[in-house]
Amino acid sequence: MKTYIVGGAVRDRLLGLPVADRDYVVVGATPDEMVALGYQPVGKDFPVFLHPHTHAEYALARTERKSGRGYKGFKVYAAADVTLEEDLLRRDLTINAMAEDEAGALVDPYGGQRDLAARVFRHVSEAFAEDPVRILRVARFAARFTTFTVAPETNTLMRQMVDNGEVDALVPERVWQEVARGLMDAQPSRMFHVLRDCGALARLFPEIDRLFGVPQPPEHHPEVDTGVHIMLVIDWSARQGLSLPVRFAALTHDLGKGVTPPERWPKHHGHESKSVELVRALSERIRVPADCRDLAVAVAREHGHVHRALELRPGTVVELLERVDAFRRPDRFEEFLQACECDFRGRPGYENKPFPAPDFLRQALQAAQAIDAAEVARNADPAQIREAIFLARAAAVAAWRDRLPKDWP
Repeated sequence: MKTYIVGGAVRDRLLGLPVADRDYVVVGATPDEMVALGYQPVGKDFPVFLHPHTHAEYALARTERKSGRGYKGFKVYAAADVTLEEDLLRRDLTINAMAEDEAGALVDPYGGQRDLAARVFRHVSEAFAEDPVRILRVARFAARFTTFTVAPETNTLMRQMVDNGEVDALVPERVWQEVARGLMDAQPSRMFHVLRDCGALARLFPEIDRLFGVPQPPEHHPEVDTGVHIMLVIDWSARQGLSLPVRFAALTHDLGKGVTPPERWPKHHGHESKSVELVRALSERIRVPADCRDLAVAVAREHGHVHRALELRPGTVVELLERVDAFRRPDRFEEFLQACECDFRGRPGYENKPFPAPDFLRQALQAAQAIDAAEVARNADPAQIREAIFLARAAAVAAWRDRLPKDWP
């Protein structure tokens, strides 16, 4: 019986990165022997055990054979005669198919160290094609390891998997899980470029794929291409270290531009309402959590008003604040403003331009919150309480704006 550290822990150590989690593989043992040594069995699909003291996970070496479509259609063979090399052969990429023995010696039968040095994602074997989740994983790794590229033969294999319909068998929850992780990595745009290069983006996210090649007015969007704009926006959100709901909202705020009739290009009047419909449909299809969905809907619907905030009448400002639930949910309102700023910044030359709208709206909210809503309600006709509070808030915003210096901002 021998124990090895495998996968990402080995890869990250060789890259000089912090190692957060360690995966262990046990060669030459049976489930009964593991239990006899005090390990607790927890695996459902294949033998996995918790160490009796550290509670780390230890999996028996195993092989897999495709038995159906999708990523769950496998038959697993785990036994004492499965070798480490056989276990590593079933893994996705060469850089994830390395191991270390208990003495710290590297076991690298498939050239992982070579591909680390070359900064290449390369599949270990043709078995890669049996699991469509691996397409998403490669894309996600591209967002994390920003200097790596996909080997041409691996991209070809991924495209064949797409053409064969393998990605159509992915369950929505797993799609969201992988995409959410990629959105939180260093350069999310690389994930979508990898998916697009192999054709998976059109199958999994047609709403995003069709944004590429759609022009916008160059006087407002020097990048012109809407798909390019979206990639700049999500990368900006990543550089600011913003939350997942903000990054998802940044990704989806302009989906409606993808359905503008070409004869109307480069203008996209009314794209906000189309974007809302598409965000809701996408969120339902891949089971996007409510906090991400709701923020994305608000940003898709209102980002244009935010960009014009300084031109809005006081009552219109209050209406905007009410629609985005700023009075009840100030924390989410801050995320809303962050996403709108990402939209503004995601254009060449706009990274350092003044953008006073978020601060304007923050201060407008403070002015509107300063009124005593309970006092207004006590002095209003019961049937007119809502309107009375609205008018009081609008008056407070108007008075605050009148006090602003003439040269503000």
